[in-house]
Amino acid sequence: MDLHDFKDVAENYDRYLEALSATEFDNQDNFQEFYLKLAERYGQDGVVDIACGTGAVLLYLAEHGIETDGTDLSEEMCKVAESKAAKMGLNLNIYPADMTKFDSGRKYSLAIIARSGFMHLPTSKLQKEALMNIRNILLPGGILTFNTFDPWPPVQATQMKTTPDDYSFRVEYINSNGNKEKIYNAISYNPFTQQMSGNWKFVEYDSDGNVTGERIRPLLMRQTYRYEIFLLAELCGFEVVDIYRGYDGDKEDLNDPMSACKFKSNIVWILRKK
Repeated sequence: MDLHDFKDVAENYDRYLEALSATEFDNQDNFQEFYLKLAERYGQDGVVDIACGTGAVLLYLAEHGIETDGTDLSEEMCKVAESKAAKMGLNLNIYPADMTKFDSGRKYSLAIIARSGFMHLPTSKLQKEALMNIRNILLPGGILTFNTFDPWPPVQATQMKTTPDDYSFRVEYINSNGNKEKIYNAISYNPFTQQMSGNWKFVEYDSDGNVTGERIRPLLMRQTYRYEIFLLAELCGFEVVDIYRGYDGDKEDLNDPMSACKFKSNIVWILRKK
């Protein structure tokens, strides 16, 4: 199981993600508006939000009149998204499914994998299977967007020395029980598999500051270099048409081999089905 498969994580995801988004490297400013603009440009024949989580993008697009389906590997995340949609009066198709196999029976002009969804595919084999499957559910000329980040050697070097007990504080927030909770993680990096693996630790406190509970949840992700994405795209029948640096609309030069060295940022890929 992975971090997002647990009920307690799904129930608290929106809460702690809001706190994390205020940090310098998890900044999510404008991400919903970014995907709305993409949907208005490319989603005229339907949008699917893959790895939709608790519905941050899915519900935002639906609120703005965009025909959107959602899917996520985590049934618990799907349940939260369905509950939020019902409270908003939205009747949406939300499918618990693996992105390497997902098929709703229809095709879309835009597929979105927001945030770190693509990075939760832990091997290049699964990345290929996912891209091939998504290509099959896209209409001719359909668009796929997903995120990566440029692997950063100083961080990799530190994580290569991390042990399972080397927890670092990440964030403090108020959980769904109304209690203060602190999150710590210990993440190791394997340069041979390019995988980040480890655990997140959630420590809950009562109103007097006493620890009332502790939960350990696993995490597994893969770091992918830019040249790999270009190769995967070509192999799976896509072409890279744009790369955005974060959600502010700043594009990068596809022909600049040094662009990955200039910025430490969230990378948003725009691929077109050939």
